[in-house]
Amino acid sequence: MIAFWVAAGLLSAAAAILMMLRAARAAEAEPADTTQVFYRRQLAEIGDLADRGLIGADERRSAVAEAGRRLLAAADAPSEAWSAEAHRTSILIVALAASVLALALYVKVGSPGFPDQPFAGRLAKWRASDPRSLDPSQMAAVLSQLTKERPNDPEGFRFLALAQGASNNPAAAVRALKHAVKIAPQRADLWEMLGEAQVMTANGEVGDDAADAFRQTLRLDPSSVAARFNLARYKIKRGDKAEGVAEWKALLADLPASDPRKADLATAIAQAEGTAPPPSAQPAAPQGLSADQLTAVRGMVEGLATRLKANPDDPEGWVRLVRAYAVLGDDAKRDEALKTARAKYAGKPDVLDQLTQAAATEKMK
Repeated sequence: MIAFWVAAGLLSAAAAILMMLRAARAAEAEPADTTQVFYRRQLAEIGDLADRGLIGADERRSAVAEAGRRLLAAADAPSEAWSAEAHRTSILIVALAASVLALALYVKVGSPGFPDQPFAGRLAKWRASDPRSLDPSQMAAVLSQLTKERPNDPEGFRFLALAQGASNNPAAAVRALKHAVKIAPQRADLWEMLGEAQVMTANGEVGDDAADAFRQTLRLDPSSVAARFNLARYKIKRGDKAEGVAEWKALLADLPASDPRKADLATAIAQAEGTAPPPSAQPAAPQGLSADQLTAVRGMVEGLATRLKANPDDPEGWVRLVRAYAVLGDDAKRDEALKTARAKYAGKPDVLDQLTQAAATEKMK
């Protein structure tokens, strides 16, 4: 703590010296009196208005007389020179008072006696803890160190990407997955995860990098649903609507009847074609997920919630968020999101109906 107080004192002294130097420079430069310049310019403008016929002769004489009177008064008034000596003491007092006030506030509301917590120590403690007790950001820190110790293990980078995604840090997840595909370029699951992470960093849009990752996925695994869906969406976004919708329909036909993704896909096709979704396209609860998949899903849901806080005018986003919380069994967050969305779209019955249906989605088994 001694080092902290020494640094704080030095910074305060440096700030006071800078203020004094600035005051001294201001004293050396005698400020120009702009008052007379202003009234002379006003007289010139009056003459210009009169020459263009915008004011009459009487108005011109009256305005010129008033401006002239003010000009003479300004010329007769003595200008007060600014003196550094007159203000130096007050400047020094203000600088010292700011430092003392900051110190008093820190002592009152801060923790001056709290011991230092170096990151290395906290990291060692997290590594020794039960992984289930760590939050996503702590788990990401642990996995980041582990990947440095085992730089040729793609699984380490995959788990790191899952933790970063759950920490609402998709950019870091992308970096981890890029390392993973370099180590294991023949793993379709890593390419698929990379594409999905890149979609998250682009606020849900399929960009060129994500499309490249999904193409690599299909090259290695032609049955990848995520790659087929997103590449078709990429084509639709770029103007090739017919081919993209055709690929979606082919994917819809390939999905088993019990696959819960059929409903969302049918809705996407209907929206792209401008038609109403079929009655069977109702939200359904997904099949059970593995622990790491569930972690990734929770990260994506929290990412959606964060995006809606920043850009709340997205009715479809609110419906997805309410449905996701219902599927995850997080009733408190579901009800909170439902309340917020209902208040925002109180005048839109169709959105309210969708929100009600989403909230009634069954919990994942």
